[in-house]
Amino acid sequence: MKKLFVVGLGPGSADQMTAQARAALEESDVLCGYTVYTDLVVPLYPDKPVLTTPMRKEIDRCRMALERAAGGETVAMVCSGDAGVYGMACLIYQLAQDYPPVDIVVVPGVTAALSGAAVLGAPLSHDFCVISLSDLLTPWELIEKRLKAAAEADFCVALYNPASHKRADYLQKACDILLTAKKPETVCGWVRNIGREGQESKLMALSELRNEQLDMFCTVFIGNEKTQTLNGKMVTPRGYEAKL
Repeated sequence: MKKLFVVGLGPGSADQMTAQARAALEESDVLCGYTVYTDLVVPLYPDKPVLTTPMRKEIDRCRMALERAAGGETVAMVCSGDAGVYGMACLIYQLAQDYPPVDIVVVPGVTAALSGAAVLGAPLSHDFCVISLSDLLTPWELIEKRLKAAAEADFCVALYNPASHKRADYLQKACDILLTAKKPETVCGWVRNIGREGQESKLMALSELRNEQLDMFCTVFIGNEKTQTLNGKMVTPRGYEAKL
């Protein structure tokens, strides 16, 4: 059967891709994806044809991939991080109903919540949730509801898409919501350009996080009431110490 891989690239550097991802890219006749993501793999496969679309053209991008796969080519739709976490796996399955049968293979990758957490230390060692602050596809009212619920349940939180030119104050708004149930001194941190050139990170309190000037290349981490700073790292104990 014709095959379409939906490949999570992880942070993007070759050494952080899984062996399964590399094998899928090797097997594919055509690479497809958002230009920022295809640029990460084109140097590894310079002879493979590449299909790209700009941001907000996800439906067009997935249809191009499905059409080529239905036509008999093996296609790799590449996604940053994990293919199923804010990636194209769901949309590919939805749109595939309009095309002849294609063998869809989702190849997982390391999402930013995990790769960024590793940079900061161990902030997600207990229960956590992942929330995107982008309201392009999710109403802000629903994002607010999820932030409030996460704060009241004292989840550790990983925030994707914390700010953009059009959403410059969304991180501040999110922090204000979290501060209704979390303490101002809650340990937090952010990582920019995870696993790529120019990677940087910083730890701070929740009350300070609301004033940080971040962008779409950042992933933000908010601890729970037990999260602490140990030797310059953000650490959330799971409770093993109670058994000592």
